[in-house]
Amino acid sequence: MPRSQHYKAYRPSPFPREERDRVTILFGGVTWKHERLAGAALRNLGYRVESLPNPTRRDFETGKELVDPGACCPTYFTAGCLANALREKVAREGRDAVARNYVFVTASGCGACRFGQYLESYALALEGIGLPDLRIFRLEQDQLSAKSTRGQGLDINASFMLGALWACMIADLLGELEHQARPYEVREGETQSALEHSIEHLERAFLERPHRPGQAATILWYLTSGHFERALRDIAPQWAALELDRLRVKPKVKITGEMWVKTHEGEGNYNIKRWLEQEGAEAIPMSMAFWVDYMLSFRLMRFNEAREAIRLARLKQRPVRLTRALLRRAYERLRHALLDLAEPWPDQDELARLAQPFYSDRLNGGEAYLLIGEALHAHREKLAHMVCELAPYGCMPSTMSVGAMANVLGHYPDLLYAPIELKGDAEIHALSRCQMILTEAKRRAQQEFDRALCETQLSLEAIREWEVRNPQARRFGTVLPHAATVGTAARYVRYVGEMVKRKDGRPAGSATPALANLEAAR
Repeated sequence: MPRSQHYKAYRPSPFPREERDRVTILFGGVTWKHERLAGAALRNLGYRVESLPNPTRRDFETGKELVDPGACCPTYFTAGCLANALREKVAREGRDAVARNYVFVTASGCGACRFGQYLESYALALEGIGLPDLRIFRLEQDQLSAKSTRGQGLDINASFMLGALWACMIADLLGELEHQARPYEVREGETQSALEHSIEHLERAFLERPHRPGQAATILWYLTSGHFERALRDIAPQWAALELDRLRVKPKVKITGEMWVKTHEGEGNYNIKRWLEQEGAEAIPMSMAFWVDYMLSFRLMRFNEAREAIRLARLKQRPVRLTRALLRRAYERLRHALLDLAEPWPDQDELARLAQPFYSDRLNGGEAYLLIGEALHAHREKLAHMVCELAPYGCMPSTMSVGAMANVLGHYPDLLYAPIELKGDAEIHALSRCQMILTEAKRRAQQEFDRALCETQLSLEAIREWEVRNPQARRFGTVLPHAATVGTAARYVRYVGEMVKRKDGRPAGSATPALANLEAAR
């Protein structure tokens, strides 16, 4: 009988600085947009980098074979993807060469989420494929001030962190524009073409970023330079010129949930964003960089609660408060360079206030109060017809959120909420559940559109005639006012109504049904 051994936490061998020129850093787990821009930012610093393939169902099955039972589906997908990618490299380059010439860098954390166990799962997967000595380094989400990995081969300095953060913010913005435009594009594929051109242009901007000596000079450059704003202004005209048919009535669906599954674009979340578009909806993706804003805000809350117990608490708050203000200002600058087509970040204090009656902001496991706050914010501010919360199977923080949402729905019965638990291999069950609630969201979007037509006394034919005389209105660059309306089509009708009033009166052929008749028909 084999003798049992004590558990030992994974500890990689050092990654010396002198190996940087030959060792390739593997990373992944985010969208291809984020990976391309983050990879360019790291190559600018002299690193050799390679992003892993987008995880597939095959990777999920591999992960289940190699990783401990009870892991969440993001672990199975990412660990399986890493294992299969390394197997292919071993077949081409040999086991010893792969172990020597590659390291894997991933994010990690701690708390009530299995996210803190990812590193051990990756180590178990590597042992299962015969590569126990391949080095894995993790970036702790709450300890990003660490100076370097063991051996100084990976410097976690201002250039590294700010490059990754700016890449994340820009990829977030481009992803939001992608999901805003594609459901309404007149010429299929035009949005994807603009997106690919934008990523190529921004990649060059990251590769050409000038270096500044010292940490302070680097931080100052990122905060004051217009380098990336100029790159975004270069691509903005292509986005603004996209021709859209905004009279297509589509419900808006806000995507929330666990970080990996809500930002992933692929089989790991059943391609839910693309699926929603195919079902006639407009998906509203989440910003990954917004998580940094959340962590800073959460730290401020803890300082504020313990200001009497922590020595110089108010003084310690100031750098965190300043960092958060500078982060939000930087995001606004980037957003403005893209003609303000993307939505601004919501206020963290407001999200915490909305969630407080249902979910304490003292709980910091997983996404904490964000899931409740984001759902209520999207509903109250008329940003979405429905909220779709994605959660890995058995995720404790997400289970707590779903439970709290039962209380929320008791107070807001008109909030459409679809919690989807992702197991990796139960696609039909998950999507059919979402589809049931999406049906009601479509009905509400159509009602909202009909109401807009009635209140503006316009007909579809009249709007189409007006568009012929005002073709610029069909361009993506025409920003629609909110008008206390959720749907893009309804907002567009109200926008046209305002333009008609300002210019030449009611267009020929407009319909004038009484709003009372519409209410009676309902």
